[in-house]
Amino acid sequence: MPSQTLTVVLPAFNEEARLSSALDELFAWLHGPGRVAIPLVTHVLVVDDGSSDGTVELVRARPEMASGELALLPVPHGGKGAAVRAGMLHAQGDLIVFADADMATPPDQLIPLIAALETADAVYGSRIQPDGSDMRASQPVWRRALGKTFHLLASIWVVGPVQDTQCGFKGFHREVARDVFSRQKVTSIVFDVEVIFLVRRRGYSFKVVPVTWADVRGSRMHPGLKLALRVAWDLFRTPLVHRDVRRARHGVDGRPA
Repeated sequence: MPSQTLTVVLPAFNEEARLSSALDELFAWLHGPGRVAIPLVTHVLVVDDGSSDGTVELVRARPEMASGELALLPVPHGGKGAAVRAGMLHAQGDLIVFADADMATPPDQLIPLIAALETADAVYGSRIQPDGSDMRASQPVWRRALGKTFHLLASIWVVGPVQDTQCGFKGFHREVARDVFSRQKVTSIVFDVEVIFLVRRRGYSFKVVPVTWADVRGSRMHPGLKLALRVAWDLFRTPLVHRDVRRARHGVDGRPA
């Protein structure tokens, strides 16, 4: 019997068009190569962020709901950060990974992420490869320009040397997830930055793992002045709202943090 369990958290908002094929891909891999590659009891938790389309009905109709491999957590619409927080605090796995609902990062990338969790409290997927190439090069020019500006500000003020803060593929030991996400306050797209900041602030160990990734079109992000102001404000306030946070005594399994 596997000694650990894994929960994969998928935040979803109006993902009726993309979620079915993503779940097909995920479970096909978990039932096939994944059984050998990651011999863990695995559950998938879809967190519905107040969708107004058929996302909830789609999930409830899946056969994996009856088998217990899939669960649904409906929450009021609060943004991706709020949905991820709810899922990470609700998940029961010894290891908890959150991923994008469109499977932009394919399921086989769970292998290096879980391997890295053997020696780290938290692991961040990165679209930057060991040779320096960036898989985000396929994104539209405006997305890449915004991303570079965002990273410059985030690295100076909040996260330090983590180069790809926004990769939606991150894993944690359950105790670390409980600690970090219970402190999360940001619900905008900046929540990834806040999580990375809290991991470092609490003194947990972390690793960055290169992952493959594809730009799946259908983004809910709409650039504009309102979004820019929200991002700037959330970046600015993250260190301030957590200024009283102190280091944890130990990391996972008693390792010094």
